[in-house]
Amino acid sequence: MTQAVRAMQAGGPEVLEFSEVETPRPGPGEVLVDVEAAGVNFIDTYRRSGVYPMDYPHVVGVEGTGHIAEVGEGVESYQVGDRVAWHEGPGSYATQVVVATDNLLTVPEGVSAEVAAAMPLQGLTAQYLATTSHAIKPGDTALVHAGAGGVGLVLTQIIKHLGGNVISTVSTEEKAELARQAGADEVFLYGPDVDVAATVRSLTDGEGVEVAYDGVGKDTFDASLASIKPLGSMVLFGGASGQVPPFDIQRLNSSGGIFLSRPSLVWMVATPEALAKRWAMVSSGVEKGWLDFRIGETFPLAEAAEAHRALEGRKTTGKVVLRA
Repeated sequence: MTQAVRAMQAGGPEVLEFSEVETPRPGPGEVLVDVEAAGVNFIDTYRRSGVYPMDYPHVVGVEGTGHIAEVGEGVESYQVGDRVAWHEGPGSYATQVVVATDNLLTVPEGVSAEVAAAMPLQGLTAQYLATTSHAIKPGDTALVHAGAGGVGLVLTQIIKHLGGNVISTVSTEEKAELARQAGADEVFLYGPDVDVAATVRSLTDGEGVEVAYDGVGKDTFDASLASIKPLGSMVLFGGASGQVPPFDIQRLNSSGGIFLSRPSLVWMVATPEALAKRWAMVSSGVEKGWLDFRIGETFPLAEAAEAHRALEGRKTTGKVVLRA
């Protein structure tokens, strides 16, 4: 038997149950992994709550790291004992999980379990945001919301590595310092009394930014749109505050011919070649020391509900990780 965290029905963190389930078996092209650590992500909360339709009960989580315990039929590129990570392994909040070999990633030498669990989703997301959703050019200025969050800190480092500038929004002075340490050029606190667009324009001589990277969603979308210079990019990649309601697409025209995208990692790593290329930049950044992954909080697997509360309550910085 395997210990796992299941969402028993759609709802809040209270629907998560830690219990024993039957150990899964790897099929052709799959491996069984002894999980060291699992990453906690907003997609887990969307699936738990029913924002993304799922079957219930289901074992939560998609990201993690560990050592291969068993290989399925036809698997030749991996063997028992190999240390791997993954961005897409449904059921990762468990002591053992089955992962398709197409989704496996090689962990750089010397990386801790917590960091290895943090790298796939946030690293790959930040990589595609800065290189594909809006390819940062030297001198570009980007607005990064939730700049002290897991994606925000990594995205800031990648933008700076590519020669861009970063204006970061955060909710506390503590988070502001973390955003600055990651390389943000300007940081300010946002809230109900803060005019985000006016602040951004004051920091850019009235011009606005080339791109706004917005993973907060409902609470920041309008401000993000108003912060972008003509022919700039609005990249909405999440909804931590809720999903953006339908809006009149003509607003993109009146805002300056803004390019709007709503990307998702699944489309950006649709082939093994694309996944390998994006992971190469992330893992190289870690190995060479210009890319750092901050681990905010670590919880035991049995306390997954508390981890979800912390993430959804915006009480965390960096990455939230479960230790199996």
